Amino acid sequence: MEMSNPVVAVVGATGAVGVELMRCLEQRRFPLKQLRLFASPRSAGKRLPFAGTEIEVEALTGPGLAGTDIALFSAGGAASREFAPLAVTAGAVVVDNSSAFRMDPAVPLVIPEINAEAIGDHCGIIANPNCAAIIAITPLWPIHRRNRIRRLIISTYQAASGAGAAAMEELVESTRAHLEGRDYRPRVLPHPYAFNLFSHNTRIDPATGYNDEETKVINETRKIFGDPDIRVAATCVRVPVLRAHAVSVTVECENPIAPAEARAILAGAPGVRIVDDPERNYFPMPKDASGQDDILVGRIRRDLSDPSGRSIALFAVGDQLLKGAALNAVQIAERLVQ
Repeated sequence: MEMSNPVVAVVGATGAVGVELMRCLEQRRFPLKQLRLFASPRSAGKRLPFAGTEIEVEALTGPGLAGTDIALFSAGGAASREFAPLAVTAGAVVVDNSSAFRMDPAVPLVIPEINAEAIGDHCGIIANPNCAAIIAITPLWPIHRRNRIRRLIISTYQAASGAGAAAMEELVESTRAHLEGRDYRPRVLPHPYAFNLFSHNTRIDPATGYNDEETKVINETRKIFGDPDIRVAATCVRVPVLRAHAVSVTVECENPIAPAEARAILAGAPGVRIVDDPERNYFPMPKDASGQDDILVGRIRRDLSDPSGRSIALFAVGDQLLKGAALNAVQIAERLVQ
């Protein structure tokens, strides 16, 4: 499906990802005819800046979505399950940032650098993948195409932005309280956040011991790569960083692979920038990835525990609000209007 000069809606416009969606649309000069903003009733009436003007936020309702061509949803799974089908019925294509539809076999799960062709198979809804999965596997796809990946061991270091603007504010306020010697009771996250880290705050599956975030990374990797046989293990951890997720990945390929070969492959990979300077001990960091479109990749080295030479290790960092969420959604929308 292709369209030109669409009416675009941002659903969840006042949230952290919603703000970035608007910024991406503006900075990338997305060819829209009109931008409409939706949020919960308590945010209705707010005015948000866009392209030199201000747009009033509307309360999200099914009838209100009529006349929209592309709806970028970032309002949580419950809102997506209720309103995304209504938007589709009203004629819109929905790009959904929640987990509501990701594993639905009828819904494409898309990272444009990997499987943009899947966009054409949509039936009204296209799912934006989990942020940690995007940052972990976007750099791996070019390697997978050259030398099939058989196994991944992924550890994530996830920023406050993954839990929304309120969690980012909690990190700032709890850090300030800690430095001033004041008590601070967490309200958004289940554990103290300042100068601390903890297992990702999602439900633990009693059968597997994996939390929901880890299960998402595992299942979504297989779906996006179109390879259900990839063996994936994930450990997801929340760290006191504002907005860029980091991932440590050990990659086992079908055939031997050298670090120099991996660097050469990644040097030309879209959406990836190598930051790998052992002499200065300078590698990807959240401070450098924040606000950047590219995923930074470094620490590319042999996995010395695998004498076969088929395994390498690497470290990647990407802005969770951009490539991990808003930018990826806008890139999908750009494909719809090409």
